[in-house]
Amino acid sequence: MTETQIDEALAQLVEGEKTWASLSLAARRGLLDEMCALTVRHAAEWVDAAIGIKQLDPSSPLVGEEWMSGPYSLASALTALSASMAKLEAGNSPLEGADFGTAPGGRTTVKALPLNTFDQLLLSGFSAEVWLQPGIEPAGARRAAGLSQRDPGRTHGVGAVLGAGNIFSIAPLDTIYELFANNRVVALKLNPITDPLLPVLTKVLAPFIAVGAVRILTGGAEAGTYLVRHQLVDHVHMTGSALTYDAIVFGTGEDGARRKAADEPVLDKEMTAELGGVSPTIVLPGSWSKADIEFQANHVATQRLHNNGYNCVAAQVVVLPKRWAQRDEFLAALRKAVNDAPSRPPYYPGSDARVANADASYPDAQHLGANGGRVLVIDPQDRDALLCTEYFGPVLGVIELDVPDDEFAAEAVRVANDEFVGTLGVNIIAHPDAISGLGEKFDNLVAQLRYGTIAINAWTAVGYLTPTATWGAFPGHRRNDIQSGTGVVHNAFLLDRPERTVVRGPFRPAPRSVFRGEWSLSPKPPWFVNNRTAATTGRLLVEFVGAPSWGKLPAIFASALRG
Repeated sequence: MTETQIDEALAQLVEGEKTWASLSLAARRGLLDEMCALTVRHAAEWVDAAIGIKQLDPSSPLVGEEWMSGPYSLASALTALSASMAKLEAGNSPLEGADFGTAPGGRTTVKALPLNTFDQLLLSGFSAEVWLQPGIEPAGARRAAGLSQRDPGRTHGVGAVLGAGNIFSIAPLDTIYELFANNRVVALKLNPITDPLLPVLTKVLAPFIAVGAVRILTGGAEAGTYLVRHQLVDHVHMTGSALTYDAIVFGTGEDGARRKAADEPVLDKEMTAELGGVSPTIVLPGSWSKADIEFQANHVATQRLHNNGYNCVAAQVVVLPKRWAQRDEFLAALRKAVNDAPSRPPYYPGSDARVANADASYPDAQHLGANGGRVLVIDPQDRDALLCTEYFGPVLGVIELDVPDDEFAAEAVRVANDEFVGTLGVNIIAHPDAISGLGEKFDNLVAQLRYGTIAINAWTAVGYLTPTATWGAFPGHRRNDIQSGTGVVHNAFLLDRPERTVVRGPFRPAPRSVFRGEWSLSPKPPWFVNNRTAATTGRLLVEFVGAPSWGKLPAIFASALRG
């Protein structure tokens, strides 16, 4: 888009803000419900566009990733936010009826999953809770929940949202969060990678476009720079890399580096951001069966290779106990899982260069997959590059900690906190006996982890898919050391001052989980890269979230069990 077109769009948003301010809570909730229906109606068109961008075989089970991380994620979020708006409309808090708990350090927790019987059935064995910052009591959390929707007539100008190019629900989700959490109308600037989605996103966002609350913009870096520096833009939110954040806030080149060191921004407005990082997966020692090892190796492979590794929270480094008796067996299974995962094109710009960069740093790395395009680095002597470079592609590393097994968990937490770049997400894989053996020490170790999402026997992406969870970096990063960013999104309860989300899942899939006492009915999750029916399950889940009913469950269960 030209500068003149951007000027016109922003001028329209300034006028649209007046309309947005005049809308009642009921009217705003109606827009959410209309958008949800449109998301489901146009889901197939959305997925077709995604297939084209990512160069996927339309018949591949990998298409399931696009159903679940695209329209399913957005429709779920719209439904959850609509429920919060209904409570506000009735004069109640979005946390009316919520389940509160406690966590170490004087923290209050809010249950985010499961919230109803359908959750308990479709995600059996999975749970999530949001930990609020220390000192917040349930009564205070109830009063503050709702954020800007507690005073809908008081709007906060125009927000520019710079959409991501990897997961296609990010841009519309961030747009909705700006509208409702912050009460700002939105200029959504698409990443050029996602331009083929412009027609379907225009249809999906049509209710908010019609009232003047959203405008969708296209263009490259020049258009983005012009937008964020525009005098009519009051706030900027982006999803991307820390390098892009620094370029926007401080500028580029030597002058930008100097301004960053002095914390002298060139951007004259507030900015929030979700910036990824290097995510660890910590494997606690224990006594695992052969089936456990195979399943968890495929779990780790999924954490890295979902979307070919082009995820802000893709696990990049496995933290392994060197003295674990089953170390070699697990490494062999992991190597096989990475090698055997379905192949796919490296569609994201710069992927080959980043893989080559990993090769240059680790010339002894193993090359896996059908075309050798996946890089596996095993316990390098110098691990700095592995822990400090977000490769954003099919590069997986393993580091080993040479400590007694009973000291491993504490040392792994220290390494994850002190040596990894970024604080977006961390995964922990542990046999239930290992967790129970640690007792309260395990909960305290979780509390010590400085990450925005912590997943225990699950992948942090489950937190992304949980609309009432929060998504973002651990709070407290400085502007000139931004790490994984600042602020949160999703957060359909509209919680004030969240600290982190903690997700838990079953160590084993059904039916082994039932036989071993976990009482989880979930089979292999549909987001696993080797799930054979992921595409069908994903499509059925989108249809379900649009109009939940008991009659739709048998088909979902049948597809999931065949995965």
